[in-house]
Amino acid sequence: MKIDLESHTINITSLKEAPIHLSAQIQPHGLLLVLEEPELKILQVSNNTWNILGITAENILQKKLEDLLDSFQIERIQAGLSSGNLEFINPTKIWIRKKGDDYAVFDAVFHRNAEGFLIVELEPTITQENIPFLSFYHLAKASISQLQETANLRDFCQIIVQEVRKVTDFDRVMLYKFDDDGHGSVIAEDKLDNLEPYLGLHYPESDIPKPARKLFTSNSIRVIPNAHAQAVQMIPSVNPVSDRPVDLTNSILRSAATCHLEYLHNMGVGASLTISLIKDNKLWGLIACHHQTPKLISYELRKACEFLGRVIFSEISAREETEDYDYRMNLTHIQSLLIEYMSQEDNFVDGLVKHQPNILDLTGAHGAAVCFGEDFTLIGETPKEEDLIFLVQWLKNHLEEEVFYTDSLPQIYPDAERYKNVASGLLAIPISRRNYVLWFRPEVIQTVNWGGDPHKAFEVNQSDGNVRLCPRKSFELWKETVRLTSLPWKYVEIKAALELRKAIVNIVLRQADELAQLAHDLESSNAELKKFAYVASHDLQEPLNQVANYVQLLEMRYQEELDEDANEFITFAVEGVSLMQTLIDDVLAYSKVDTQAIAFQLTEVETALEKALGNLRQRIAETGATITHDPLPTVMAGSTQLMQLFQNLIANAIKFRSEEAPQIHIGAERLEDEWLFSVKDNGIGIEPQFSDRIFVIFQRLHTRDEYHGTGMGLAICKKIIECHRGRIWVESQLGQGATFYFTIPVGGRERERRNGRKTQNHLFSRGQ
Repeated sequence: MKIDLESHTINITSLKEAPIHLSAQIQPHGLLLVLEEPELKILQVSNNTWNILGITAENILQKKLEDLLDSFQIERIQAGLSSGNLEFINPTKIWIRKKGDDYAVFDAVFHRNAEGFLIVELEPTITQENIPFLSFYHLAKASISQLQETANLRDFCQIIVQEVRKVTDFDRVMLYKFDDDGHGSVIAEDKLDNLEPYLGLHYPESDIPKPARKLFTSNSIRVIPNAHAQAVQMIPSVNPVSDRPVDLTNSILRSAATCHLEYLHNMGVGASLTISLIKDNKLWGLIACHHQTPKLISYELRKACEFLGRVIFSEISAREETEDYDYRMNLTHIQSLLIEYMSQEDNFVDGLVKHQPNILDLTGAHGAAVCFGEDFTLIGETPKEEDLIFLVQWLKNHLEEEVFYTDSLPQIYPDAERYKNVASGLLAIPISRRNYVLWFRPEVIQTVNWGGDPHKAFEVNQSDGNVRLCPRKSFELWKETVRLTSLPWKYVEIKAALELRKAIVNIVLRQADELAQLAHDLESSNAELKKFAYVASHDLQEPLNQVANYVQLLEMRYQEELDEDANEFITFAVEGVSLMQTLIDDVLAYSKVDTQAIAFQLTEVETALEKALGNLRQRIAETGATITHDPLPTVMAGSTQLMQLFQNLIANAIKFRSEEAPQIHIGAERLEDEWLFSVKDNGIGIEPQFSDRIFVIFQRLHTRDEYHGTGMGLAICKKIIECHRGRIWVESQLGQGATFYFTIPVGGRERERRNGRKTQNHLFSRGQ
């Protein structure tokens, strides 16, 4: 009965991957003996000895092979077994006495299984003569000559099936190639005119499941002379030494799985011959020969077909490798040019996108993006930058290898369906945890012709208490339109991307070393400048104090003797000295910012703000300023510097107020890995063209007569934020107020410093 899969819990995988190589049954057209060496003792025998030899299985068990064969044959077999390579004696013609002077002649094939038992398979000899070598040589030579005249790979495959069918006279011969996902397709076919064509059809993985593919890899030729024949049981069914069914992985006579036999029946196949095509120790494809009625061909002819298939397939492999080689050499040339371009540019990204060929040519992509730091450099057809930000974030959580590639990104990352027209395919290499190079390919809508519905490839049936898979019965054409899929990435393209990754890592590491040396030089220079500024400022204080003191003394002693102009000059001198002292104080404050920033700690921003407002209490009261704020977080920062930052920004907002009373609001917003703060006012505003200039030391937009000050306040703010590894900027229009923004990393300056060192010294340790 048929089982409803949705209402029963059935381990489909275990049914599909059943150990079919462990068998207690063989096909009935030959005999199989399981021997224990070195005595060649018969442990198991197929239960058809009476039909073939006229001897019961019981009379053979536990005897030695020499009891069946004469001494001459035994000596020849033992010599072959001791040679180390059983292929030298396969097949061996042997004869066994049946009754009286009647002999049966067999083709004997020897092999040892994984358990160490010697398997002897005996097939009745169809003909006493071997295929003449020269005849087969001319056949193979003629086939190869045809191949050499053929340029198209599909035509190559067509020649194979035609030649194999010419030799074997099967009703249908197909060449079946496997895809990476286990599905396969018929890429060449030669058949009787009245048979339904299978050429071009795709077949689901379940038609040739994993255990069957494994056996085809181990045993390169497989024959089923009669798909309707009754299987023969091994006697005994369990090996008496290993206490388990015998391993018949390399057996010619091993009985086919019930599901496979039903599959052949459903296709109307009475006999089959299958030749494995192996490339790089993997199953590339199969030559499948089908006959509508039972058909047995000799061992020699089967081996001739196997050899013919291998010889011709080697030509196909060579042609494939030549095509791959030419393409690979072209990609290698492009890669060398890209490396040269990157080395010549100050920014390696420019070397990837500004020249011809560019990064697109390396993988045959339609678009590419280089995501480095916070910057995205795009070329060709790509998703929008905001989409790339989320895609890169997804890659951070899912990419653990040196390369990621898929030809159907929307199926594993649903957001990609929005931009399937440019990025159904993705190839990505990480340069570091935050930096990536991405290639994109658009959706290619294609129609796949299946040999039946792949979603209903098998049924699960239960009979006599056993649950088993049953193959589909329909082989009618079933079409499926495949969407959200790009052209697949070739191995050579993926390898080229990996080679480019190594080159980028080497270039960036070299640049990182140069930057590290530059940073060291700048640090030394800055240390000297800070020392100079500090010493110079202190040294300037004493003469300034003297000037101030003597000018004031002059004013007190000679006030009555000086005229109005002299008193005015003295006033100017005092104001100048006072301004100079203020400038010196600001320079000292500016030079101390870095040294004060060392001791960062968890700081409540609201506490720092309250201290700043306390220091500005008098100005706030005088101007009637209203100051509000959002709920403020706790951050890793220098509390004194944070207070000074707010104090300078709020003082600026009060100073550059409009005719209305100042309205100031402090905002706070959590971003991905930092806090964004804002100080918004309703003052006179700033022209956008001056938004960078105002943070430069001693830069002023107004005269001192209009607004007092040294122009150091915002420069100190910028210095404080830089010490916190944050950013500061202003957004404003003249007459519309201003909003100052600044960021503080969530982990604080120390974590950023560690990341900075890691960026320089271990930037791309992953995969190196």
